[in-house]
Amino acid sequence: MPRPLVAVVSVAALTLSAGLMAVTPASAATGTITGLGGKCLDVAGASTADGTAVQLYDCNGTAAQQWTVGTDGTIRALGKCLDVTGSSTADGAKLQLWTCSGAANQKWTVSAARDIVGTQANKCLDATGNSSANGTRAQIWTCSGAANQKWTAPAAGGDNPPTSSPLAVAPYLYNGWGSPPSPTTITNATGVKNFTLAFVLSNGYCNPQWDGGRALAGGVDQQTINTIRANGGEVIPSFGGYSGNKLESSCSSAGELAAAYQKVINAYALKAIDIDIEADAYSNGTVQQRTVDALKTVKANNPGIKVYITIGTGQSGPDTSLINRAHSSGLTVDAWAIMPFDFGGAGQNMGNLTVQAAEGLKNALKSAYGYSDDTAYRDMGISSMNGITDNNETVTVADFRTILAYAQQHHLARLTFWSANRDRPCTGGPADSCSGVSQANWDYTRVFSAYTG
Repeated sequence: MPRPLVAVVSVAALTLSAGLMAVTPASAATGTITGLGGKCLDVAGASTADGTAVQLYDCNGTAAQQWTVGTDGTIRALGKCLDVTGSSTADGAKLQLWTCSGAANQKWTVSAARDIVGTQANKCLDATGNSSANGTRAQIWTCSGAANQKWTAPAAGGDNPPTSSPLAVAPYLYNGWGSPPSPTTITNATGVKNFTLAFVLSNGYCNPQWDGGRALAGGVDQQTINTIRANGGEVIPSFGGYSGNKLESSCSSAGELAAAYQKVINAYALKAIDIDIEADAYSNGTVQQRTVDALKTVKANNPGIKVYITIGTGQSGPDTSLINRAHSSGLTVDAWAIMPFDFGGAGQNMGNLTVQAAEGLKNALKSAYGYSDDTAYRDMGISSMNGITDNNETVTVADFRTILAYAQQHHLARLTFWSANRDRPCTGGPADSCSGVSQANWDYTRVFSAYTG
């Protein structure tokens, strides 16, 4: 993962094109959508006319309160779509019923935290004025986690509410700098419970410590792990990163490196680890082979543990040397995750470039392991970066929606980003404590929270 950044403020352009053709949900679930005060989302007067108000009303079992949530992003009642009036992105824009068109102002995501988020504005379905009175209009508003933005809705996949597949979504959280946020705050706001905790490094003598200097037990990192688990989540320690002394380089043999990994696994009774191989640790063939052999030992000694390997990438995909080495040595892992950023230069569509790089990873896995397309996708991960990158690229919330759609389509094994520390607007905090773009707290996490694997 990248070195610390100096926060730079800019505005993320969230421009989404409106489709012209009507769409039909490929898979859907139908039922009531209930919100503040237990009231139901309701089509006023059960009218099917375009422009009919959408409101809160006592639940009565009528068709005007039966909503179909589709995997195409639409929410429908009476054969028409939930629509933001005038395609507005402003706080307070009212919701209405309208003929389905495929436009962005008719696309929604239902998160694990019970937010219903509009794709076009990245704002939440909201009961106006925090009122539960009959006739209260539904509107969009900046997501705040407030009770008037919490809804219980049918899930397109059949589960209610939707939940991320186990361990797949786990944003990086770093205690070393960047004013670390509380994982409890993020979980309460987004429903995301799992986190990738960074970084386990060497103290110089093949001894694993957090950042190479904080003990495994008793400190802030242990406290963070305890908090995450108390919230029902799991932690994935990440070994490596961009800077610092790497265990992969400091340990003199595969046996020593496997023992160092095992020390951390035993300390926390881990279900998964992430090996973030960057800089000299990636370019050195000896270190590559040592890492591959150590991970073979770890997998043999810890049945069922998930092993993720995170590597850099170019626009067309990653360097294949480590993947090829792993295959020739008989190592399979649970996900090869690429970091699709720092390509160089601003003004690029990072969502599209991420998909392009991921297709390159798929082809590399097919070539090395002989996988089918489907098997390769299911052995892949994306580890993005939210906001302004080291190379002054801008990864927007809209880009994260592009990445989410790609992950959903292909059932990727891992979906994460650097970092939860940065998933906040810039308010003059320390370096790398914010994204550098205009956003609400946890907007990026909220997008990935909708991933169902």
